[in-house]
Amino acid sequence: MSAPTDLFRLDGRVAIVTGASRGIGNAVALGLASAGATVFGLGRSPAAQGDAIDFLYRTCDVTDSAAFGKLVKEIFDGQGRIDILVNAAGITLPAQTAEDPSSAFRQTLACNLTAVFDCCRAVLPFMQRSGYGSIINVTSIGAALGFPGNPGYVASKGGLAALTRSFALDHGTQGIRVNNLVPGYVRTAMTQASHADPVRREARAARTMLGRWGEPDELAGAAIFLASPASSYVTGTDLYVDGGWAAKGL
Repeated sequence: MSAPTDLFRLDGRVAIVTGASRGIGNAVALGLASAGATVFGLGRSPAAQGDAIDFLYRTCDVTDSAAFGKLVKEIFDGQGRIDILVNAAGITLPAQTAEDPSSAFRQTLACNLTAVFDCCRAVLPFMQRSGYGSIINVTSIGAALGFPGNPGYVASKGGLAALTRSFALDHGTQGIRVNNLVPGYVRTAMTQASHADPVRREARAARTMLGRWGEPDELAGAAIFLASPASSYVTGTDLYVDGGWAAKGL
């Protein structure tokens, strides 16, 4: 058996992380790189990487399935393998601020659910070749709990959680594990408006057991666990990183 610390190493592995220009995706990409993986971080905008560890950044809109598929093929041809996919790209378009709520709903599902389906399907054939793979889908506590004013986001994340279980069942015997990484309220650009409002910031902090918001780099350890041999018998499950929000009662 490997030493306990070696179980979390990703040396020789190749990872793709979507939504890597900022926030949770950026923190996860940096975390996987720190564990030894060769990481390709994807995002629509120019990179805004941290200073500690570099990863290979590529500009790509995940809703463009043809462009994503082409990039995946290029990565495989250059590296000879793809072991890890982290689907962290996502958008939020609250219904109460949208000019056209129906359009906002469709756009949200296109990015947060349909694009993830396409990204998984693009990567799976390359994982199947090696008989190994870890797919990590970043969902939300909104996938299991009711939140107001943003039905597209809640529906997309709930659908993504179910999609993960479906893929986990379909590909488990091929050596491919699929899991959900479930953040609570984390201080990112997406949650900036809530965090900047003292009332909403404190209300959300009070819903957790730890009494505070999370930081993006607090998702990195959980992602390393799910990507690494440390979680070799873990698939089709939800790993909550929410400060105890979902578990808190009275």
